[in-house]
Amino acid sequence: MNQQTGAEVFFKCENLQRGGAFKFRGAYNAIKALSAQKSLKGVVAFSSGNHAQAVALAGREMKLKVVIVMPQDAPAVKITATRGYGAEVVLYDRAHQDREQITRDLAQSRGLEIVPPFDDAMIVAGQGTATKELIEEVGALDYLLVPCGGGGLLSGSAIAAQALSPGVRCIGVEPEAGDDVTRSFRCGSIQSVHNPDTIADGARTSAPGIITFPLIQHYVQDMLTVSDPQLLRTMFYLWERMKIMIEPTGALGAAALMEGLIDVHQKRVGVILSGGNADIKDLSRFLV
Repeated sequence: MNQQTGAEVFFKCENLQRGGAFKFRGAYNAIKALSAQKSLKGVVAFSSGNHAQAVALAGREMKLKVVIVMPQDAPAVKITATRGYGAEVVLYDRAHQDREQITRDLAQSRGLEIVPPFDDAMIVAGQGTATKELIEEVGALDYLLVPCGGGGLLSGSAIAAQALSPGVRCIGVEPEAGDDVTRSFRCGSIQSVHNPDTIADGARTSAPGIITFPLIQHYVQDMLTVSDPQLLRTMFYLWERMKIMIEPTGALGAAALMEGLIDVHQKRVGVILSGGNADIKDLSRFLV
């Protein structure tokens, strides 16, 4: 990778995190904070997969009831894993139902606390520990490339990066079809996208959050987008050549690097590989 890019590259392999993605950091932090404030009957969350698994696993660790609202078309491997961690999964139709309304109804009827996927201070703080660990291990960076969905990982990473490696350029990377944060960043106000059609299922969020967006505006230096073909090229390269099993969303930052979207020659570059919960049977249809 160094040879190909002309840079010194450091990967933070959150695909090896508990639950298979960075999401465990924020979920555990948020649920722990809730449990310190009140007696919890249980928690509920909505997610296409990685946040679902993280909340299910964190809830199991704290012996709590967990209900997860997931789209019917979520990767089967993520639905199976979420149930495997002991959560009750409630499926919904992405095209005709509102997952947030379903979640609010479940919270009210069952007395559960909602654990947001990204727009929460404790979530942001937890996600930022991935970059904290990276910089503490490898030292100062010139660039940090971070996958972006709703902005929890990006905002937390940017805060940590600016504190521990002043002068680093933190860049968020989205899929082209789900470029809501990029457009928001460019125009200075929250923009949205409806059900983005992208292989990066973990970045199909409709808009940045009211907590995450101001943090991104303040701490992030730039936003980039990559196409699905670029994502797939990078993901399969990491599978085949580097033996790193990541999912499409996890390849967003690496794709921006490998596709030459920024000049990193002779720079020190950190890349967050955000998750590894790949549905191999489904993704195999893209192999040529």
